[in-house]
Amino acid sequence: QVQLVESGGGSVQAGGSLRLSCAHSGYTYSRHLMGWFRQAPGEEREGVASIASDGSTVYAHSVKGRFTISKDDAKNILYLQMNSLKPEDTAMYFCAADPGRPYTSLVQYDYKYWGQGTQVTVSS
Repeated sequence: QVQLVESGGGSVQAGGSLRLSCAHSGYTYSRHLMGWFRQAPGEEREGVASIASDGSTVYAHSVKGRFTISKDDAKNILYLQMNSLKPEDTAMYFCAADPGRPYTSLVQYDYKYWGQGTQVTVSS
């Protein structure tokens, strides 16, 4: 059974940093597409960053240059380093995975497995 568990969320002031982690189990991590999504109250879920099995990455325009997605294949953990946080980054953050896709994607429908989410709150 595939499980994705996020951690690392919290409350920070604008300009601060957080690092989210997503520990997974139940599949061969290195061959899966993985990504981070976020959803603010009343808004649709949006793709933040994605990393393919070859290490290629893609970012949403709103976070490019501030967020970095990475993975530790040995530990089966996906990370999202978030710097220069803004109040508009406030949302529930989810990690997601999909077996078999060879390319990056910020489209939520391309992902089969999802974690429960971790809350990030940025105050001004």
